[in-house]
Amino acid sequence: MEEMEVPIINNLNDDRLRPRGKDAFKDQQKESESSMDSPNLEFEYGDTDHLTAELSELYSYTEEPEFALNRDYFEEDFRSHARGRRWIELTVEEQRAYVMRLLDALEVTDRDKRLKVARAILYLAQGVFDECDTEVDVLHWSRHNVFLLYDMGIFTALLELLSMEIDNSQACSSAVRKPAISLADSTELRVLLSIMYLMVETIRVQTEDDRPEWTAAREAFKAELGSPLYNGEPFALLLFTMVTKFCSMNAPHFPMKKVLLLLWKTILFTLGGFEELQEMKIRGRERHSLPPLPEDSIKVVRAMRAASPPASAMELIEQQQQQKRGRRSRRPLVKQDSLDTYNERDPFKNDDARDEEEDPEDTDSGIEGEVDPLDRDVIIQPPPPPPPLRPLAERVNFPKGLPWAPKVRERDIEHFLETSRNKFIGFTLGNDTDTLVGLPRPIHESVKTLKQHKYVSIAEVQIKREEELQQCPLTLGEEEVEETPTEMLYLGMLPNLSQYVIALLKLLLAAAPTSKAKTDSINILADVLPEEMPITVLQSMKLGIDVNRHKEIIVKAISALLLLLLKHLKLNHIYQFEIVSQHLVFANCIPLILKFFNQNIMSYISAKNSICVLDFPHCVVHEMPELTAESLEAGDNNQFCWRNLFSCINLLRILNKLTKWKHSRTMMLVVFKSAPILKRALKVKQAMMQLYVLKLLKIQTKYLGRQWRKSNMKTMSAIYQKVRHRLNDDWAYGNDIDARPWDFQAEECALRESIEKFNSRRYDKNKNGEFMPVDNCLQSVLGQRVDLPEDFHYSYEMWLEREVFSQPIQWEGLLQNP
Repeated sequence: MEEMEVPIINNLNDDRLRPRGKDAFKDQQKESESSMDSPNLEFEYGDTDHLTAELSELYSYTEEPEFALNRDYFEEDFRSHARGRRWIELTVEEQRAYVMRLLDALEVTDRDKRLKVARAILYLAQGVFDECDTEVDVLHWSRHNVFLLYDMGIFTALLELLSMEIDNSQACSSAVRKPAISLADSTELRVLLSIMYLMVETIRVQTEDDRPEWTAAREAFKAELGSPLYNGEPFALLLFTMVTKFCSMNAPHFPMKKVLLLLWKTILFTLGGFEELQEMKIRGRERHSLPPLPEDSIKVVRAMRAASPPASAMELIEQQQQQKRGRRSRRPLVKQDSLDTYNERDPFKNDDARDEEEDPEDTDSGIEGEVDPLDRDVIIQPPPPPPPLRPLAERVNFPKGLPWAPKVRERDIEHFLETSRNKFIGFTLGNDTDTLVGLPRPIHESVKTLKQHKYVSIAEVQIKREEELQQCPLTLGEEEVEETPTEMLYLGMLPNLSQYVIALLKLLLAAAPTSKAKTDSINILADVLPEEMPITVLQSMKLGIDVNRHKEIIVKAISALLLLLLKHLKLNHIYQFEIVSQHLVFANCIPLILKFFNQNIMSYISAKNSICVLDFPHCVVHEMPELTAESLEAGDNNQFCWRNLFSCINLLRILNKLTKWKHSRTMMLVVFKSAPILKRALKVKQAMMQLYVLKLLKIQTKYLGRQWRKSNMKTMSAIYQKVRHRLNDDWAYGNDIDARPWDFQAEECALRESIEKFNSRRYDKNKNGEFMPVDNCLQSVLGQRVDLPEDFHYSYEMWLEREVFSQPIQWEGLLQNP
């Protein structure tokens, strides 16, 4: 496979990323307006959105006429078989007989006939909507039909057809030559991928009223997709191959949105979602005899409340103007009650600190206290009477407690003891954390506290075990590797891992809203553009919404896919995670994600790129109202766009995974000036998103300088409240930190060396070759049985002539000393 070019993203301060002049002012104004009235977002993060939304996102609005086409092809064939009866009136045995008939018809050589049969199967998977009255009925029959189709072996037949279409060189070459690619170029692929997606997504989702045979079918399908049954590799690898083929411009007609959605759902189904990951982590810790997790991270994050967004530049300018205008009448302008609540919450705040908070420079961008956004408006009214004074002990509201239990690593305790011993004794004892002789009593107490909160991760155990296996390969013998779905997927991906990662990032770059169209960039709109371009304003608006929605769905699928891969690989083995994350870093993933967030993020999250009446299954059950420009502009009534907020959180989590405990990558965040970009993302009032933004700000705080910390004290306070504490992490002060060297290349090379040793030891077929005994006996070597191909005896004489008799042998050369 040819090497693909890495998506290049230069410094985030270049002209393409920074708004200029009037546009910059307008953008700031928009952001300030949106942050002034940004409400709390009632968003619940999960593996996916609800089933109806996930099914509707499979189809673009341009594909809407094809629903009727599927129905017509089904009814044309079904009429001759059922003699006037409807599908929902047949018995299960009659339905099975008809599906078997369709399965036989898929084997015909005529391409057009095969497509008609595939459309009829797609209509069944879509829930025979013409015979249903409500959306619930459509979903019910879709579920019933999908389990029936799987039971009859339709998926395997579709897989063979999909492989044929991927290898169809004629379609690929004609698509490469075409100046403009449209929906018509990918019809067969779209129909096949749609059926497969409906089967994977419907079977993946569990419901309370599932029959026992459906539960058994789910487990069988899950094992089938995750095991190397398809040409010796898992099904996900076939889809990864489609992605790389598309990105190398060899198959520009592939419907990439459907491929990515199916790939994401396949990996989600076979490897497991976030709750399964948590359970696997608990079992993994038990297996390694580690103490249980201090808390359930999913529950902690769900219980968090969002903080008020930081003040923007426009708001600060307005504040300054109001302060200048109303110096004399300043007291009536201030909301006394909200100040009182804040001061009561922080009893140690003195007058100097209050003066510092009033400094406009210092309020540059802090996250304000938990005050309702409506309370932040300045209202000209007399202040309410002050509350009666109470004793200090009554007024103090102590914090309820931090959401996370603090953690300490073994190496942190070692570092603390090394520093203490150097200071008090004058020498160190290496990695000994038990001997405390000669150290003062407070140090004993500190070490005791640190050990109480010591956390050993599965990754640390795996690294230690790997070092032992490298040092004593013969003594410790072979490592037993469990054949988990994650292990099999990694083994299949390993030879072409860099191509897969680069291809996904190229697609993410092409779909990002901040990317400008370039002539050499890949065209991801092959499965959304109609054959005939729009001629009316209404059609143009509809296509514009469709294109934006298409890009958002691609970003959603890629971000969720990458996050799932990273999390599962990290749990399976830390070095599997490290190789994927290193490929991501080398392919410019960090600046790409920062570029994605370098936009008006509130606008992106509240974007209304959907037309509810055209969403499946609504559009096939209800009468279609007449679309107008006004109704398209109005969009839906949702407070936010679920998929866009989901994508943003996923990308932030990926960025956290790439930079955690990696000094050189943290410095990349500093070099790319990520702090102001991340601060703008705090405007989104959603606790989970704010948590991951604050984590990214926390790891680079010590490198941003004292002035930045001074002018962002409220952000620092939010980090303290929401992010987990590492007891001896000097994140807030950064003393003597500037002296630490930053050698990106050395750190990454050392990591790469460890990864290559791991891969070589575990996956190299010729491992331990130097330790294998060598047979020096000529008789036994010549007597070894060699397996020859069955047809070898037919061509034996030709082989002798070509390889032996016609080759001149230099006998003298054999006698000479080497």
